[in-house]
Amino acid sequence: MTALRVQVVPNEASAAIRGAQVLSDLLRRAIIAKGEATFAVSGGTTPWPMLEQLAKDSVVEWNKVHLLQVDERVAPDGDADRNWTAIKRIFLDSGLISEDHAWPMPVTTDDLFGAGREYQKQIRSLRPDGQIDVIQLGLGDDGHTASLAPGDPVCDLTVEDVGTTSGPFNGHRRMTLTRGALNRAGTIVWYVIGESKQDAVRKLLDGDLSIPAGHVDPDDAILVADAAARGEG
Repeated sequence: MTALRVQVVPNEASAAIRGAQVLSDLLRRAIIAKGEATFAVSGGTTPWPMLEQLAKDSVVEWNKVHLLQVDERVAPDGDADRNWTAIKRIFLDSGLISEDHAWPMPVTTDDLFGAGREYQKQIRSLRPDGQIDVIQLGLGDDGHTASLAPGDPVCDLTVEDVGTTSGPFNGHRRMTLTRGALNRAGTIVWYVIGESKQDAVRKLLDGDLSIPAGHVDPDDAILVADAAARGEG
């Protein structure tokens, strides 16, 4: 298991600032190295303050960033439960990233399997080797990450870049990057907040294969956590 570079800060506010700084640095490095950066962001509500902080960064050449999703709930366009609704507000509605550099997961079709294959084609059109330069991940209390729901067959996909859960997970069926895609990442930035995450963080750091997050093992990974999540509060 790749050793995580761990950065612990006192509270959620400082974690948002640190996480934004880490992502900014990685995006700028990818742009310097490759001319453009591919960047996939997770959902839920935890990352929004950090991503809003990142969106204030004027050093990143945002016109050279391609924005992708880590996972998405199967719900209509504009639905409050859709991750893309907040992502669009932060990065597109602000004019930071143009629509031709933004790639929402296609979850409004009846053929989710086919839609997943199309999203994989989109990823591969940007990076033929399937590597996404920077991926931001969260961590659930139950050890899930992305929408790799514990016990769901989607957790076992390694060749495919994109999969769907076999049924609802926390209220919605999901489309998600697979652990195969996550493990091909240039760098993963785990962003974890709150005391309830202590056990999951410990298992993540131990490489515990009893949780989906324990199977995520890219060449480079950074954990940004507040003191509560790390058990240092």
